[in-house]
Amino acid sequence: MVKYSPFSARPASALLLPLSLLAVPALAQQSVKEDSVILQPDKVTDDAPVVETAAEANLPSWSKQNAETLLAAIEGIGDEGLFAKDYSPDALAAAIMGGDQARLDKVATDTFLLLATHLRDGRTPNAARKQWFMVDSDADAEPLLSLLAAALGAGTVGETLATLDPVHPDFAVLKASLKKAKTPAEANAIRVNMERWRWMPRALGERYVVSNVPEYLTRVVHGGTIIATHKAVVGKASTATPQLNPMATGIIVNPTWTLPRSIINEGIGATIANNPASARAQGYTWTGKGKTLSVVQKAGPNNALGVMKMEMLNEHAIYLHDTPSKGAFNAAARAFSHGCIRTERALHFSGLMAVMFAGKSPEEFGEAIASGKTTRFGFDSPFPVYVAYWTMVPDGKGGVKKLADIYGRDAPVVASFAKPGRPTATIIAPKPPEVVPTVTTARATTPGTSGIY
Repeated sequence: MVKYSPFSARPASALLLPLSLLAVPALAQQSVKEDSVILQPDKVTDDAPVVETAAEANLPSWSKQNAETLLAAIEGIGDEGLFAKDYSPDALAAAIMGGDQARLDKVATDTFLLLATHLRDGRTPNAARKQWFMVDSDADAEPLLSLLAAALGAGTVGETLATLDPVHPDFAVLKASLKKAKTPAEANAIRVNMERWRWMPRALGERYVVSNVPEYLTRVVHGGTIIATHKAVVGKASTATPQLNPMATGIIVNPTWTLPRSIINEGIGATIANNPASARAQGYTWTGKGKTLSVVQKAGPNNALGVMKMEMLNEHAIYLHDTPSKGAFNAAARAFSHGCIRTERALHFSGLMAVMFAGKSPEEFGEAIASGKTTRFGFDSPFPVYVAYWTMVPDGKGGVKKLADIYGRDAPVVASFAKPGRPTATIIAPKPPEVVPTVTTARATTPGTSGIY
């Protein structure tokens, strides 16, 4: 549960930065181009379901009461933003009334596993999750077969399904608001964002940084409490910021900047060739020429990364950093970057990282900034950075508010509601017949694949 108090229990004095840092002027360089996002193809293939025999699964039989509880959960699943028709309630009802225990066991088990998959991992197929690269560890933390076995044994099918909801209070606000939606469009907008919560780890952790791209905000959470909120500048539509959750391992102050090839080609390469003195005056150093040209901008007031960069390795080259272009933070809509997330009040942000997460004193941090030298403060324990995309968020009054869908990523999710959802994570199949060999030659088999098809 994230608490919305301004600071954690750590003494406020520990968060204060040296007064000398307050005198650092806001630089006015405009049109800064920081590292460009490395665009990756969308993940469009859904995970293949694991097929197990009933014998391999070793599950208890379904009692009529457990099956009826599952049916009732399906009939009320609209409150979760899902659709009862996806889980074939008529087929389950027929199996309950049919008197065939083997049939009931298979229908009820597969129905439970499909519903639990959608509650835990989301209904939306990967093809509709545009530029979504977050890693969701829930399948490892909450394997569905053991969850089902425990639920059947204890008679807690309904309660078990309810535990799969994301634990963050923002999800609860969305869920409550869905019942009050006045139009189908509003209801779908809420469903889209409930889905996005399910695509993420069920619990985000005790400490993390989260940037909500459509909100243009970055928040720092420590001990379950939001301790800082910063304005953010995110990627423009042509270089949209993807959604991912890399681990943050440190904060770098006075960073250098290695220019990507795209930005070298856009202009600095020509400046180096035609006016090298101007390039040096801007802090650029280089080796090679033409296609082998490699350019680095030295740390300093003109550096495109400003005074800090969050170390968060990922294949998209996305990170949080400062910028000399402070004026961009005054705009209401702040989609200006090449994909990375520029962070307002970067001295405060990086100081907080160094003190709270790297164990440094405010004085040590201040000395590193003042030195002008590139310095890395490694975190005592890495933590996730969630670069998220919620277009419906709590309004602070118990309801929700709609944000601009700046990259047009809601519509594909809404369109997916009219199509089949993701397949179940696990399917229980009838035990296949034994294979009678038709040849006498030895045949190699792979251990652990018997009964999987």
